[in-house]
Amino acid sequence: MINLDTITINSRPNIFSTTPQLSRANHWDHFLARLGYKRSQHCVEPGLYAIGNPSPDSPVFVTANYTLSFDALRSNLNGIDGYILVLDTNGVNVWCAAGKKTFSTEEIVLRVTATQLKKVVNRHVLILPQLGAPGVAAHEVKKRTGFKVEYGPVRATDLPEYLKTRQATSVMRQVNFPLRDRIILIPVDFVHLILPTVLAALVFYFFLGGLLPALAVLAVLFSAGILFPILLPWLPTHNFSTKGFFLGFLTALPFALSVFIRHPDWTWYHQAGQAFGFLLAMPAVVAFISLNFTGSTTFTSKTGVRREMFAYLPAMAWIFAAGIILNIAFAFIR
Repeated sequence: MINLDTITINSRPNIFSTTPQLSRANHWDHFLARLGYKRSQHCVEPGLYAIGNPSPDSPVFVTANYTLSFDALRSNLNGIDGYILVLDTNGVNVWCAAGKKTFSTEEIVLRVTATQLKKVVNRHVLILPQLGAPGVAAHEVKKRTGFKVEYGPVRATDLPEYLKTRQATSVMRQVNFPLRDRIILIPVDFVHLILPTVLAALVFYFFLGGLLPALAVLAVLFSAGILFPILLPWLPTHNFSTKGFFLGFLTALPFALSVFIRHPDWTWYHQAGQAFGFLLAMPAVVAFISLNFTGSTTFTSKTGVRREMFAYLPAMAWIFAAGIILNIAFAFIR
């Protein structure tokens, strides 16, 4: 628990100023964040921000100090006078920060106290994003700060309509993950996987079997990094690991069949060995990369991801190892 006696209070609250307009620099920052470039450095200064020309009766919105979260909020407050209380979430978005307990009761108490928010506004109400709820105990915030917590809609785009009644409709409460949102997230992991994938493909090309295994490595990246987010709702099963295994099997199948088509002169055990190498190694890698996507969607929970990892990661490791051993062994059989 925070010791409020250790917080330095100035005689006058320090309020930053912001606008709903996004600059070219903001858009460039968003682009770099989507690419995963310096992922922990896309953040704004925590504190209290004024947007428009707020009065003591203006609403107070709470968000994370991740630039995309902050900018998504302020860009949807055009024509609205209010305050934005920015929490220090270490540059992590609202939903992930709530899971990591940085978008939390403690942080809200600290910021409300440090910014002397009671001196700024008359109405002691904080409007939080719905996805921040897992990290916040509303009754504790009320008890320790005097501010009531009010959960707004899932998306900042609904805030202008929400403010008319201060009631969120069922549509505003729905968490959707449409194709557009899934495509936007593709570059985050894909960019980081390109270099090791190319290096692995070169190793396979020059030392472990030639062109076909090298193409298989590239196909894994394409399947897990691009096809999986796009096809996510339509892949069978309910967890990400088995969805990944299924997609990986479909990706590996043409490579396995090509062994029989391209090398009819090989012995049956040579053909079967290399085919099974593809059918084992490729699905395991696609499943592993696909599991990383659990951190990009609200369709999963922290406990659910942990259970899935414990259940499937050992199987992924053993299946991948078996596939690699088969590929290496039969790469030297002629």
